Amino acid sequence: MGSRRGAAAERRRTKPAVIGSVAAVVVAGAGFGAYAVYGGGADGEDTARTKSAAAAEKVKSGPLTAAEVSSAAQRFLTAWQQGDVAGAAAATDDAEAAKALLTGYAKDARIKDATFTAGTPAGEKVPFSVKATVAYEKASEPLAYDSALTVVRRAGDGEPRVDWHAAVVHPELRDGDRLVTGKAGDPPVKALDRNGAEITAAEYPSLGTVLDGLRDKYGKKSGGTPGVELRVVRGEAAGDGEDGKGAKESGADEVADKTLLELSKGTPGTLKTTLDPALQAAAEKQVDGKKGASVVLLRASTGEVLAVANGGHGFNTAFLGSLAPGSTMKVITASMLLEKDLASVNEKHPCPKFFSYGGWKFQNDDKFEIKDGTFKASFARSCNTAFISQAPELKDDDLTRQAKEVFGLSMNNWSVGVSTFDGRVPVQSKAQMAASLIGQGGVRMNPLNMASVSATVKSGSFHQPYLVAPSVDGRALATASRTMSGETLGALRELMSYTAAYGTAAEAMAGVSGDVGAKTGSAEVDGQEKPNGWFTAYRGDLAAAGVVQQGGHGGDTAGPMVAALLKAGG
Repeated sequence: MGSRRGAAAERRRTKPAVIGSVAAVVVAGAGFGAYAVYGGGADGEDTARTKSAAAAEKVKSGPLTAAEVSSAAQRFLTAWQQGDVAGAAAATDDAEAAKALLTGYAKDARIKDATFTAGTPAGEKVPFSVKATVAYEKASEPLAYDSALTVVRRAGDGEPRVDWHAAVVHPELRDGDRLVTGKAGDPPVKALDRNGAEITAAEYPSLGTVLDGLRDKYGKKSGGTPGVELRVVRGEAAGDGEDGKGAKESGADEVADKTLLELSKGTPGTLKTTLDPALQAAAEKQVDGKKGASVVLLRASTGEVLAVANGGHGFNTAFLGSLAPGSTMKVITASMLLEKDLASVNEKHPCPKFFSYGGWKFQNDDKFEIKDGTFKASFARSCNTAFISQAPELKDDDLTRQAKEVFGLSMNNWSVGVSTFDGRVPVQSKAQMAASLIGQGGVRMNPLNMASVSATVKSGSFHQPYLVAPSVDGRALATASRTMSGETLGALRELMSYTAAYGTAAEAMAGVSGDVGAKTGSAEVDGQEKPNGWFTAYRGDLAAAGVVQQGGHGGDTAGPMVAALLKAGG
């Protein structure tokens, strides 16, 4: 299934842009083949050209008309409503995948008496509403939701067809997922905050995916009994790809199943978390209306997760995101350079406009340089070349070892209480290794990881973050193999403190009093007009990090979110 889905997805990605050129290549091939078979000559060549022209005329091209869009959508929805699965599947550009999921709609999801009402098309997109009934044994419940489909020209003949994706069937589905109605695999869980009060997605919308994750991990351990429900059963998700200087950004593959409708309620078990209700409310406020924003707040000395929030209330980027962290990675890199005596806080350190390594030419934002500056100045100003200039002195695995041994990252062994992506710092060489020093290349993090980095600096040692105390189920937390020396730790705190007061983080951290430190970041991503904005900081025993995807400079976007949470922590 995975290979077929991947091939189908590839066909869907390419067909809109290359229908004309694909047709031309096929026709040219047919013409050459005919000439070769018939031995050439004027008659043979004319016959080939005639066949070629005729084939080209049969291929529809150009923008879809309103009539084509409406007709294709209606053909699909009518066949689906009439239970003609084969006919509905044939109205899509991937009949095999469509037939499998549409068959499961009635057979596995137990959805019957469905009616589909098309809305007003917007270009090639057609919204539609669904009203149906879900029935399982003696239980039944009405089902109503909105979805949408997009009409495209099918590769090869240009005929209008529904662009097939699982989300056409239900907007909560990703390709590879399916709908199932039956006894729930896991009993429901009543999650409690650190004070014992119930946590609900109605009160904290950003926690919907987190609560799904808690049920997935603890449903069978918390004393509840399962009910009957319609749910999304997750399949394989597409992984992220890389292309060198930039990367395709994506999240981790592991996402919890999702309940869409309860036909009969189960009895929930209870599960206490480390979330602080006031700080969670503050985090929700910071991401409200910001679809690409995510933030995490920790207690530095323990690793307890006090708040986690994601704008858009969809994918849990805060825990599962896999994004280049940009210059926030310089906290880890700086600790390594300090340990190796390749940098010293108040000693002179190079920050040229450009530095070339491994065949790549690196530069600073706006091509600035610092003449006769110190490492402290370079860190506070976020000078890329100050870090990359040290690449010739490093081994390929130095940064990977630093991330694992000191900061507990990139080992895939965190046990937080829900699924997490634990950072990735792969061993790289030449230009990619240099890029990783400034949080690009193959380095990937999320706000949970980067909040933990600030927590490690503030507390002096790595404490694996957790949302559910290990005492609840006796699990072991991840550990780091060593700590930084007192001298290195003091220097790193001085760098982050100076950056919070006088560097790129100063504006965002203005008004955040006490023992503070911060680092900004902007991570370029291929295909994005603006970079992802990052910010990580600590105040007292609190540590936080945030990202705003396509937000631009981290100090302007993620910085205010993080600072607000640190202030709210008192």
